[in-house]
Amino acid sequence: MSDYQLVRYCAPTLAGIKTGSLFTLHFASEDFRQDVSAFNRSMRKKGIRIIPLKVSDTYALIYLYRPDMLDKDLKDPVAVNILKRFGYSISSPDRCVVDLVRRLNSSPVFPHEIGLFLGYPPADVDGFINNPNEGFYETGYWKVYSNVESARLAFRRFKECTEEYDRKLKEGRTLEQLVV
Repeated sequence: MSDYQLVRYCAPTLAGIKTGSLFTLHFASEDFRQDVSAFNRSMRKKGIRIIPLKVSDTYALIYLYRPDMLDKDLKDPVAVNILKRFGYSISSPDRCVVDLVRRLNSSPVFPHEIGLFLGYPPADVDGFINNPNEGFYETGYWKVYSNVESARLAFRRFKECTEEYDRKLKEGRTLEQLVV
């Protein structure tokens, strides 16, 4: 797992302006788990966690997130209703992440409620779950079914953040220096 890969796919989460990010990590051996452990040890004090959600023989779907932000996001009433609909135990965000892993590894369909774990607006996640091909106003990091201006602002902030983090990394800053 390289710092450049983390910045490319996770800069807004590293900067504290997005709850979570996903990326696929291709690997030749299970050594990536050591990288995950080392990252968690070094970034725990900054409020960031990284976990593999799904692992195959050659890749892992990696989730980098801010547990405090996730806790707040999953308390939204629309989010709670979505999670309940799909059988999540809403007792804690950690339990919800465990349920997400279960769904990713056992469900024949992709769990689109994953958007709640990435900080997407619950109304947009619900819109996508109910009607993925119609009714949206715009597409960016997610399909927008509500509050277009707010989504456009977020998309712009995420893009600018990624460009800024990439620039700073190339200038020699370390990932630990970049993480807010």
